[in-house]
Formats: sequence, structure tokens, C-alpha cells
Amino acid sequence: MADPRDLLALTLLLTSAMAPWSLAMAQSASPPPAAEAEWTTPAGTLQGTRFSALDQINPSNVGRLVEEFSFETGVEAGHEGAPLVIGNTMYMVGPFPNKLFALDLTRPGETRWVFDPDADPFAQGKACCDIVNRGAAYHRGKIIYNVLDNTTVAVDYATGQEVWRTVLGDPATGQTMTMAPLVVEDKVFVGNSGGEMGVRGFIAALDVNTGREVWRAYSTGPDREVLIGEGFRPFYPKDSGSDLGVTTWQGEEPDLWRQGGSTVWGWVTYDPETGLLYHGTANPGVWNHEMRPGDNKWSTTIFARRPEDGQAVWAYQMTPNDAWDYDGVNESILVNRPIGGSERQLLVRFDRNGFVYTMDRTTGEILSAKPFVPVNWASGIDLETGLPVENPEKRPRQGVVVKDICPAAPGGKDQQPAAYSPQTGLFYVPSNNICMDFEGLEALYIEGTPFVGASVKMKAGPGGYRGEFFAWDVETGEKKWAIQEKWPVWSGVLATAGGVVFYGTMDGWFKAVDADTGEVLFKTQFDSGIIGHPMTFIGPDGKQRVAIYSGVGGWAGAIVPAELSPEDPYAALGAVGAMAELPRDTKPGGAVHVFRLAD
Repeated sequence: MADPRDLLALTLLLTSAMAPWSLAMAQSASPPPAAEAEWTTPAGTLQGTRFSALDQINPSNVGRLVEEFSFETGVEAGHEGAPLVIGNTMYMVGPFPNKLFALDLTRPGETRWVFDPDADPFAQGKACCDIVNRGAAYHRGKIIYNVLDNTTVAVDYATGQEVWRTVLGDPATGQTMTMAPLVVEDKVFVGNSGGEMGVRGFIAALDVNTGREVWRAYSTGPDREVLIGEGFRPFYPKDSGSDLGVTTWQGEEPDLWRQGGSTVWGWVTYDPETGLLYHGTANPGVWNHEMRPGDNKWSTTIFARRPEDGQAVWAYQMTPNDAWDYDGVNESILVNRPIGGSERQLLVRFDRNGFVYTMDRTTGEILSAKPFVPVNWASGIDLETGLPVENPEKRPRQGVVVKDICPAAPGGKDQQPAAYSPQTGLFYVPSNNICMDFEGLEALYIEGTPFVGASVKMKAGPGGYRGEFFAWDVETGEKKWAIQEKWPVWSGVLATAGGVVFYGTMDGWFKAVDADTGEVLFKTQFDSGIIGHPMTFIGPDGKQRVAIYSGVGGWAGAIVPAELSPEDPYAALGAVGAMAELPRDTKPGGAVHVFRLAD
């Protein structure tokens, strides 16, 4: 639990800091999910809304934001994720070697302590897309996070001493861990990375007090190992059957599912109403789909699971026999909204395949699926079958360069998370506008080495811009407003009760926009680009702050910190083709920046 002195202070501060709206929200029988004075989970809420009830910063004063302090991690690499704030301390996890910094907010910019997890340096060479980390979670005096070398650690939030550590894999096999964990009651949920290295994906539940592994659900293999049992009720017949995690891998090599990727490196959300845990799975390995005929379940799939034992309740595979690297790990945002005149319990996800899925989160039924970026690999999603209506001209083939596939492998949106405001009813979405040329290649599996089987070159999409930040109305299925950006919008988003939405750009601009209109109200530029996620909290003086990481990198920005040659468009799995000029607009870095309103 937080220090009682901090909790008392926060209680007093909240009385003056929160708006009447947020007080009413707290008294509601079914309050919309919102973060308040602290930020204790990666998304601010279990439901993944990235919405804050704080409203001191609003459209009338956001232009008066000034930087209070910054803190550099000493690592010039991609800084994804967001810090946590518990009481008067900010906690941030840096990229590899994944040190945990506790910053004293009463002495801005100074550290209380630094925890070094003693990470295995061998893991650095196994990360597909930069040495990023997407953040930590807090639970009863512990900061819990994943280390790239497949270790989950819990650290005492007051002393910085290790409480427990659990090893979940061996980097020698190609496996790493970059995702942010989620804590629900007495369990912490974690998953692995390494879909480009032929690993076998999983999600695991650990005892939050001891780190003991309680259950593990693999994404491929027989039902007993995927944790599919008698209570499994998928909505669509295409997802029904026995041991589909084995029988839908029909290549010449036996047991391809053992190298089938389908990792769980993205976001996990939880719904207190249904008691279900939601997560996605990544691309199937190898990228060359002709080597693995069949649907390749359970890659690119949304799972709804019971958190207590991991048993699957339903699943829906978005992109069967994925041929484009359309990982299904993006965030599932859980909201209640009217659809067709009736209030529905929704799961909304902006998928990498370019479609936004609005689903009934109790059953997995798709209520609507519309493209949110230029899409030509499929013309739509059949709501009767749940299957994409594919364009055969844009399905890659071995030995043939299929040109101008949209979206490219990073998708209409990669892991960079969207936000939802219950005030406006809008989703705020960072997106990519990138297409690609794709050629399938034969690949040989050798444990611990790249298992890709593709040659990819990316390029800017229609219109020439590479990213867009937009507001999406789930009831109309249309964009309300949009802001085009030169580079992919690879940052996360924060929505607030003040009516302001925050995001960042890869050329270093930190922006605040009006939640209703999209008007840019504030912007400032850092030396290094932004791929982190903004968050907000109440400072020791009772006033609202906003924080964001700078530090360009990740898959899209790897050319900058890794100093890749802009002359090689196939570098970084083809990303350099679309990002060759990015080093002209930004430089490597790695820091957290904290803003407050000027006096």
C-alpha cells in the first residue's frame, strides 16, 4: 500500500483538485474508468482507457504549460511506455539494461534510488525492434516490471530493494520480454516477445506476492496448453474445433506451431464488470505464409480469459494465415457505449491490419469493423463469418515482389496505444500511413536466430504523409477530426477531463489539442523524438502535472539510435525505406519531461 502519509495528503489534494464531474463519477454506481491523482497502471486504468479525471489543465490554460524538470536515463534508445506516480515518487523503467529510477517529486529531477536488475547483456541482440520497455505496474508497495532477458522483478517502492524475481525464459532461444505487466487482484500478467525468432508465445500469471508462476497459456499447440476447455465459446464457427493450435499449422515440416511466434508483447486489459482478462497475440512465425498453410491459430487473436485459471472463454482470430505481419497485440479498450440505440459492453481495438473492431466483449461478436487507414489487402470484414474479405492481388508470394500493400507490416497502428474519453465519447488514435513491397523468402529455423522469410521495403502511404492523429466516433464509425503528421504517430495518447488530449511525434513535438475540435493548443519540441506515452498526476503542491518520455527508436525509429544506413531501405525489417530522412529531423535521446502550468 502507499505510504499512509502520502495517501492522506492525496485525499486532501483530491478534494480541491478534482472537478465536480470527477466527484460525481466517483459516486456513480457504474463509474467510467479514469485515473486520478496517481498513475498506477501502464494505461492509467485496468480497462485501458488512458483517461484521467484531472481537469486543472484545460483548453483555456494549457498554453501556459512550462517544463518543470527533465531526467535523463543515460540510455539513448527508444523510450516507449509511461512512468508511474505513487504518492510523491515517479517511477520510470529505462530501455535495456532496464534500470528502475525512483524520482523524488518534492525535489524535481533528483532520484530517491535506482534499481539495477542485472540484466543479461546477451538479450540485447535478440530484440527484434530496439531494446525498449513499455513500463511497470504498482501493487501494494511493489513496482513490478519485465526485464529484456525474460525476468519479471518486483521492487520495494520505498527502498528500491528487490522483493522477488521470476525467470520465464532463456534469451538464447530468441525470447525476450518488453511488454508492461498488468496486476489484477493477486496476480500479475506477463507475456513474451520474439515472433521474428521462432519462439512460442505465451501469457503467464504470477503470484503478485511471491512471483510464483500460477498458470501459463501458450498461443499455439494443443488445447490443454492453450488453456482451452469445456467453457470455451467462440462466437464464430471458424474459431471452433479441437486442438486448432496444432491442426491449423499444415506445412511440410512437423510441429510448425512450436516455432509459431504468436507472442504476447502488447497490452493486457481487465474488465471488473465481466471479470475477464483480454489480450492479443502476435504474428505467426515465419513471415512467409506459404511455409505454414492453414489459419495458424492462435496467432493474431483476441483472447478473453478467466484471470484466476487462464481458461479461455472466447477467442477471435483477426487475420487467419497472416501474410503481412499484422500482429494482433494492440490494446483492447473496454467501454460501455450505445450501439444501435442500446447500451453495449464493448471492446474496441484499432488493429494492426487497418480495421477498427467494435465488439461485444462478453461474446466476441463483431458489431462493426471499418478501416481507419488506407487498406487494400482486404475490402472489409464479413460480419456473418468474422473473416476478412481478402484482395488476392495483395497477398504476398514466395519469390514474387508484391507491391504497394497497405498498410505495411507495422500496420495502421502498432503498439502505440489510443485513449478514450467518456466525456466526449471519442477515441483518440495515433496511426501510421505506411505501405510496403513484400517478397516471401524460404527460411530455415535455427533456434535463437532470426526466422523471418521475407524481404520488405516500406514507403509513405497515399498522400505522402506517414502518420495521422485522429478522433474516432464509435457510434458513427467515422473520424470526427484528424491531424496529419510527417512521420508515423508512434507515441501513445492521454485524454483528460480537462478536455485536452496529449500526444507526441517522432520529430520531437509534444502537443496538446482540444478534445472536441482537434485544434492544437500547445506544442513544444524536444531534441529527441517521442514514442513514449503521456500521463498525468497531481504533484506535491496539489497541482496537475503532465509527463512524457523523449527518446526516439522502436521499430519505426530504429534508424536514429542504431545509426542505420539510409541507403538500405530493407534495414530494420524494411522500416528504413519509409524513415530514411528521420535522422535529419531528430537525434537519439532518452529522458522524462514533466510539465506544469506557469504561475
